Amino acid sequence: MFYQNSENSNVCVGIIGGGIGGATIALRLSELGVNVVLLEKETSLINGPPMCHLHAGGNLYREISDQQCIELLKQSISTARLYRDAIDYRPTIVAVPLQDNGQPSDVIKRLKVLQQEYAKLIAFDPLNQVLGPASQYFTLYERQDIEKLAQLVTPKHPETSDEWMISFAKNADLNQLKFPLILVQEFGINVFRLAAIASLTLEKSDNCRLLTNSYVTSVIQNKTSNKWIVEAKCSEKDETFEVDYLINACGFQTGTIDNMIGLLPKRMVEFKAAYVSYWPSEQNNWPEIVFYGERGTKNGMTQLTPYPNGYFQIHAMTPDVTLFEDGLVSSELESAQPQLDKKYLAKVNNQWDPQIVKTRTAKAIDKVAGFIPSFGNATLGGPPMFGAQQIPGADATLRVANVSFEYDNYARCEIVKASSALPAADTIINNLVEHGMLFNNSTSDGSTSNNNISDTNGSESTVSVTYRLTELEISLRAEYLALDRNFPKDLAGRTNPNFI
Repeated sequence: MFYQNSENSNVCVGIIGGGIGGATIALRLSELGVNVVLLEKETSLINGPPMCHLHAGGNLYREISDQQCIELLKQSISTARLYRDAIDYRPTIVAVPLQDNGQPSDVIKRLKVLQQEYAKLIAFDPLNQVLGPASQYFTLYERQDIEKLAQLVTPKHPETSDEWMISFAKNADLNQLKFPLILVQEFGINVFRLAAIASLTLEKSDNCRLLTNSYVTSVIQNKTSNKWIVEAKCSEKDETFEVDYLINACGFQTGTIDNMIGLLPKRMVEFKAAYVSYWPSEQNNWPEIVFYGERGTKNGMTQLTPYPNGYFQIHAMTPDVTLFEDGLVSSELESAQPQLDKKYLAKVNNQWDPQIVKTRTAKAIDKVAGFIPSFGNATLGGPPMFGAQQIPGADATLRVANVSFEYDNYARCEIVKASSALPAADTIINNLVEHGMLFNNSTSDGSTSNNNISDTNGSESTVSVTYRLTELEISLRAEYLALDRNFPKDLAGRTNPNFI
C-alpha cells in the first residue's frame, strides 16, 4: 500500500455514516493503518438512493458540463478498479426519442471527447482499461443495422456489441427513435454486491471498528486538544468515542451533524425512487437502456436496468414515477439540514403505501412499453429502490461532488454519485497528511514531502479491495442483504460478470 506506517495506528478517525462514501473512506484509511470507528444507523452498510449505473462519462446527463462528464469518467474507472466484483460488465444503449428536442449528434460529440480522455487514461496506466479498449468505447447503429440484427438468433450470453443489441432490435419500436442509436461501454454497479464487499472487507480489518445500529446524538470538539467527542446510541446502548479527526458522511442527513457543530452550508436534498419489475420472458441478455427526455416533464428520461432472471429496475424522470412533487428541498438560514416532507421521511423508513408502489410501478412499466411494446407484459417485481440524495450548494444539476473542510480536523463528504466515493477518500487522506496525522512510509520523521497520495487519474491509490474475497463470500452476503431488505435475491446478481 502506498502510505503505510506504524505511526498511523496512533491516529483514530471517526466516520459518521456507512453509505458508499463513509464505507469507502473507512476501507482506504483502515488499509493505511489508521484506526477507524465507523458509525452507521442502519443494520447494514450502503443503503440509500437507488444505485445501478457506474456513470463512466455521465452519459445519462445531457444537462451537465463536459468537465463534469470527464470527472465522472475518471472517478468511475477508479471505482471499477476498487470494487471490481460489484461491477456488471454489460453495455448501455443510449437512444434519443423522436419527441425529444435533442439529437444523437449532440451525444456523439460528447462521447468523442470522453473517448479521447479514456484513451489518455489508458496510456497513463494500462490498468485503467476497465471499460474495454478506448477504440470500442461506443458504437453507432443506423436503422438498417438494427433491422438486420433483429433477424438474428438472440444469444443467451452476449459477448460482442452486436450481440448485445439483438434483444433490443427484436423488441424496440424503432419508429419512436432517432438514429443512429449508440451503444456505450457504460457498465452497471450492483448496490448489494457493493455493500457485501465493503462489509466483508471492513469486518476482516484489524483497524476498523464497525458499529451498525448506531445513531449519533452529540458531537463536540475539545478546544484544547482539538479531539472530537462523539456520543451515540449503539444498539440502544450509550457509548462515547474520542477521535482525532471526524468525517461527516451522513448522506442526506449530513446537515444534522453540521447543526451540532454550528456550521450552516447551503445544500439540497432530493427524494427519488426506482421500481422493480419482472419480465420473465426475457432473461440475462439485455443491456441497460437510456431513452433521453427532459427531466421533470411527462417525457422525462427513462432508464431500464437489467438484473438476472427477468428482473428490471426502472427510472423515469417524471413526476409520477421517479420524481416527487416537493421532493427537492433546500436548507434554510437557521439549519444546515433540508427538511423533507414527513411523507417522504416515512418512505425513507420503509413506510410505503402498497397502492402507491403498485401504481407507480405500473406507470414505470408503461413508460418503458412506450418504446418496447412487449415490456407491457411486465409485472411488479418487488418493492421500490429509493432514498434521499444530498446535493451540496444550490445547483440541482450537480453530479460531481467531493469533500469540504470548514473546521479543524473535520471533513464533510458529500457525494452525489457512488463513483465520487474514492476521490473523496483520497482527498481526505491528503488532508490528513497535510495535518501530520498520516505519514508516508518513506519518511520516518512525519514530514509531508511527496504527500500527494493519488494522481489526477486515481491510479496510484486504486487497489482492488476484493482480491482477498471469494466470489462465494460476496454472492452469499449480497443475496442475504437483498433478502434482508425485502428484495428478490436475483437483484444481488450480475447479468454478465465476465464481459471483458
